[in-house]
Amino acid sequence: MCRNDAAPAARTPAAPSDRAVGGAVTRRTLRGVTATATSVGESDRTQPQTTRGSRVAVRLLRLLPAAAAALSGVLLYVSFPPRTLWWLALPAFAVLGWVLRGRGWKAGLGLGYLFGLGFLLPLLVWTGVEVGPGPWLALVAIEALFVALVGVGVAAVSKLPAWPVWAAALWVAGEAARARVPFEGFPWGKIAFGQADGVFLPLAAVGGTPALGFAVVLCGFGLYEAVRLASLARRTGEVRRSAAAVALLSVAVPVLAAVAARPLVSDKAEDGTATVAVVQGNVPRAGLDFNAQRRAVLDYHARETRRLAAEVEAGKMDRPDFVLWPENSSDIDPFANADARQVIDRAARAIGAPISVGGVVERDGKLLNEQILWDPDKGPVDTYDKRQIQPFGEYLPLRSLIGAINDDWTSMVSQDFSRGTEPGVFTMAGTKVGLVTCYEAAFDWAVRSEVTDGAQMISVPSNNATFDRSEMTYQQLAMSRIRAVEHSRTVTVPVTSGVSAIIMPDGRITQRTGMFVADSLVQEVPLRSSETPATRLGVVPEIALVLVAAGGLGWAVGAGVRGRRARGV
Repeated sequence: MCRNDAAPAARTPAAPSDRAVGGAVTRRTLRGVTATATSVGESDRTQPQTTRGSRVAVRLLRLLPAAAAALSGVLLYVSFPPRTLWWLALPAFAVLGWVLRGRGWKAGLGLGYLFGLGFLLPLLVWTGVEVGPGPWLALVAIEALFVALVGVGVAAVSKLPAWPVWAAALWVAGEAARARVPFEGFPWGKIAFGQADGVFLPLAAVGGTPALGFAVVLCGFGLYEAVRLASLARRTGEVRRSAAAVALLSVAVPVLAAVAARPLVSDKAEDGTATVAVVQGNVPRAGLDFNAQRRAVLDYHARETRRLAAEVEAGKMDRPDFVLWPENSSDIDPFANADARQVIDRAARAIGAPISVGGVVERDGKLLNEQILWDPDKGPVDTYDKRQIQPFGEYLPLRSLIGAINDDWTSMVSQDFSRGTEPGVFTMAGTKVGLVTCYEAAFDWAVRSEVTDGAQMISVPSNNATFDRSEMTYQQLAMSRIRAVEHSRTVTVPVTSGVSAIIMPDGRITQRTGMFVADSLVQEVPLRSSETPATRLGVVPEIALVLVAAGGLGWAVGAGVRGRRARGV
């Protein structure tokens, strides 16, 4: 007999058939092999189509946070002047809280950067009006990095209890950094500067722009947290009382604090009144080349002043105690050019009042952006040199590097301006007028120093002709409104080409001009000498909020390290 060494194959019982009733797929499992077949009458393309659609849906869902971050940044931009939609800042930060909560640092960095781009690209488009998109895009790319780093911080603290508080403090810390570096900082786009028409405005008198910005951001993050917890409660029936209390307080406390701060906002005179004239002479043409007809700019302002003098003599306008001209209203140095000096002398004598003249002056080899107090009888008697000068506008950092990229950019700033060192407070017809020249209005310290030096009102002489009819002039006007409330002072804004304005200590604009027209504003305004808490505290609220941010970030980092160690055990 022959012996067969091959063992019979082991029999594996087949699994029961799995047949979808009325479905498209029949699955049978036999000996560990699964086969899928399409039912009769059903297209064999059905399954691949469903897979492709699912993949597209997954990709879209992955892109949703990025799109939401960028669009919420755009929403924040829309809340800024010239629009009065200040309240849109709240949903903007609510959406930002949604996209950042629980994220890792890499996602926080990317999403924060997208939010910064969505906000700053349209907000700062005016910086490229005359010089093209290169400088504008470079500025935005750098400034958005600060927002990206804030995004990392917010993502980290979002896992902590009371996270809206830490997150809002981190935003203020990011603004504090942007206001100082690089090149002496660029505070444009502070959240406070979009709130001139908002309910939170009185908080500027409590703690300045940091307190006002903190309140807005806290309210926005708190709004998201309240919605999130309410949604969680509906799904699970679970109510986290401590978290809900923090969310509600984050929304309610800023509003209640703003209401409580209302008594700090007043337009009542404390030191009598003064009748002030703001002269807007206009320029021959908009753009960078308006300086090509510098004598024309001086002549325009002198002519408008003489026209005002004629109306005063005719009894059509009140006689001003003093007159305020804009920055660069005399780009010809009146100390070096006798004809320019004569033009200003005649204008001052015609109006019979001292004039604050904006001039470009060369002294001891230095180029200065200077305000000159011009007496109708004595001529120039005092000066103020702009201290916070504008990088890439009044001086050129990295000149050799920029020249290697584009010679035209270096030729636009052929000689750097020098900085002043002392606060500027002119005594004009017995009134102490603090001078804050144009770009300086964006810097907290530059405005406060004039008030603490005795200013009873503030003037912000500006030259916006370079930026044509862009939103820049309205953004700067809103800053001046915030400063009026912050320090409880009347603020005048004389601008070469508009918009010039007179602002009461409560932030109301009582008179304003159009753009690119010659005009004058004359008004009796209140003079004040008391100091708001914001004036007295100075940088203290900002330092306190930066410390809160550091504390929250330290807590989050420590918690993360302890968590990783625990998982590694």
